[in-house]
Amino acid sequence: MTKKKINEVEAHARKLLEDRGVTLDDIADLVYFLQVKYHPELQLAECKENVNRVIGKREVQNAILTGIQLDILTEKGLLEEPLQGIIARDEGLYGVDEIIALSIINVYGSIGFTNYGYIDKQKPGILEKLNDKSTGECHTFLDDIVGAIAAAASSRLAHSAENVE
Repeated sequence: MTKKKINEVEAHARKLLEDRGVTLDDIADLVYFLQVKYHPELQLAECKENVNRVIGKREVQNAILTGIQLDILTEKGLLEEPLQGIIARDEGLYGVDEIIALSIINVYGSIGFTNYGYIDKQKPGILEKLNDKSTGECHTFLDDIVGAIAAAASSRLAHSAENVE
């Protein structure tokens, strides 16, 4: 990772991801899943670097903080109904979780939309685990945030590769 001072907001966002069971390697694996077909020589380290760069963006950090806090409050039963039940059930028509994800996807251009849509439907790796409702944990926002970070990092990688050729 490029050496830079991590501010308090970024450090907290990274800690929240880790505390919720999501590692940078998990997200890098998703980037690899999205891009290896187009870049056969792709290495996980390059994927992880792009994930780190995406998480380094303040708007991404804000999305992480907001979404994870809503998931935590839902787990604790601290939201008012009907919102409590809507988020706890991860209702398909709710859509606010996807709106937060879109704020991340937009960071690196329109290719992020297709990356996000694809990975959100496939749910590989950590996304399958986060979507397991049997754990009692709420990841209504987290699964979309993680998918969006991977989609944005994949887009960043695609843009970087495009500029090299």
